[in-house]
Amino acid sequence: MVEPKHLELILCWHMHQPDYRDHTSGEFALPWTYLHAIKDYTDMAWYLEQMPGARAVFNFVPILLDQLEDYADQFATDSFRDPLLRLLTNPDLAALTATDRALIVTNCFRCNQATMIDSYPAYLRLQRAAADFSEDDGANLAYLSPQYFADLLMWYHLTWLGETVRRDDPRIALWLKQGKHFSIEDRRALLELLGKLIANLIPRYRALQESGRIELSTTPHYHPIAPLLLDFASARDSWPDVNLPNGENYPDGAARLRYHVDSARASHSARFGAAAQGIWPAEGGLSHSAAGVFANAGFRWTASGEAVLRHSLREAAGERERYLYRPYRITSADSSIVGFFRDDRLSDKIGFEYAKWLGKDAALDFIRELEGIADRAPKGETPVVSIIMDGENAWEYYPYNGFYFLSELYTLLAAHPRIRLTTFGEAAQRESLTNLAHVAAGSWVYGTFSTWIGDPAKNHAWALLCSAKQAYDRELAGGNLSDDERNAAARQLASCEASDWFWWPGDYNPSESVKSFDELYRRNLANLYSLLKLPAPEILREPLSWGAAQSDLSGAMRRVS
Repeated sequence: MVEPKHLELILCWHMHQPDYRDHTSGEFALPWTYLHAIKDYTDMAWYLEQMPGARAVFNFVPILLDQLEDYADQFATDSFRDPLLRLLTNPDLAALTATDRALIVTNCFRCNQATMIDSYPAYLRLQRAAADFSEDDGANLAYLSPQYFADLLMWYHLTWLGETVRRDDPRIALWLKQGKHFSIEDRRALLELLGKLIANLIPRYRALQESGRIELSTTPHYHPIAPLLLDFASARDSWPDVNLPNGENYPDGAARLRYHVDSARASHSARFGAAAQGIWPAEGGLSHSAAGVFANAGFRWTASGEAVLRHSLREAAGERERYLYRPYRITSADSSIVGFFRDDRLSDKIGFEYAKWLGKDAALDFIRELEGIADRAPKGETPVVSIIMDGENAWEYYPYNGFYFLSELYTLLAAHPRIRLTTFGEAAQRESLTNLAHVAAGSWVYGTFSTWIGDPAKNHAWALLCSAKQAYDRELAGGNLSDDERNAAARQLASCEASDWFWWPGDYNPSESVKSFDELYRRNLANLYSLLKLPAPEILREPLSWGAAQSDLSGAMRRVS
């Protein structure tokens, strides 16, 4: 009788939001951090808490943790720097300004139409009323009653609550049944619930780590793309014909990457009580030089996309089972690190396909896929399959925020006799590792950096950043800033270096999202000049990109398989 083949599976959920704060005013420009906190970060912790046999890796970007703590402070002090939270418990909605009314109506339908609005007739009626009164540049919104805005604010936050929260708190079912005429007491009670959810997040994940159910990893602090900070020309490894920004390189990029890496290590240890053993580079952006930086900083493992491995091996061909499903030893001059590579096809099935399936059917299909990988594995080899994807953006496309799929998936995996859930940290301890002589620079998206560089608008964004960095270097060298001013400028520069600002420019992204991120990026650069006591260049008044008037993509996710 032939012995069944086994497989090790690593589920890695990447949690990230860019810095949405305007550091001059202290205000949050966009609400996505706290909305994903009350929905996705909350739900994803619950599955591991409820299912002792389940295991996973959670990667928290430090800038997300910074913002979660900022929100926790807002709730603790009852002083809100996020306008939607401030409006949620405004006791006098009759006194709303035209700007407030427009902000509520503009923001409070930003969610998945099919799963988060159409399912609730009362919420859908509010949307239709907004459409009727939004003509004439919003002037007609003044005809909508204070109760309309109270109900809309309440509904928006109810629909963003995680499915596990709905099932645990009986008040939510009552509110959903009530549907309208929400009182200030209802809104305050909901606000209190949101505050508890957010305040408990970091402690919940820390407790899961201490119980051995999860591994926690990190990313360079503000989510910059490491290889591009080190060398723009690294983009040519996987895209030889790329048009790069004017100028040789990002000024002093190696030091800037070390800033983000060192800050991430300190942030992670302070929040979770232990050093991170692994690092998921922003956007899976990896190169041989970047891997060396991570290894020298003390990390034991890193990871990237499947196409990066193909480009690195150059001659990889044939069945993926012969090269994809194993950890690799990446060695630099004086250090080494273990590299893992994402199964793009299976990660994309979770991200894009299974939302259309019944939860159990999708989970069973995923199990069959894994069994097939195990069966096709080379003789004597136990495959290590790495699923790496957003821990937040996919679930609003699933019914019930993915509850039935994720519950079934964890249950089936934990009980499967041939599949062992593990972590990168454990798999990195294998005695026998394949050496990877060279890492071709690239990202998890297509194995290139085309999502962040090469397009005229993206190159223009880099050029603006390079100019700001040169001004930063001159002012610091001139000794014109106090220590506090230098630290504030350093934080603002780090925010400007985030990958997110280069993701969005381009005609393939939806115009509403492009506009929001474009404005925030240019504001960040202007704030940096202000902190340096310099006038902001006039060119920062001009948009980088307009996006597409209509787009079928959410913009926040990419399918690569």
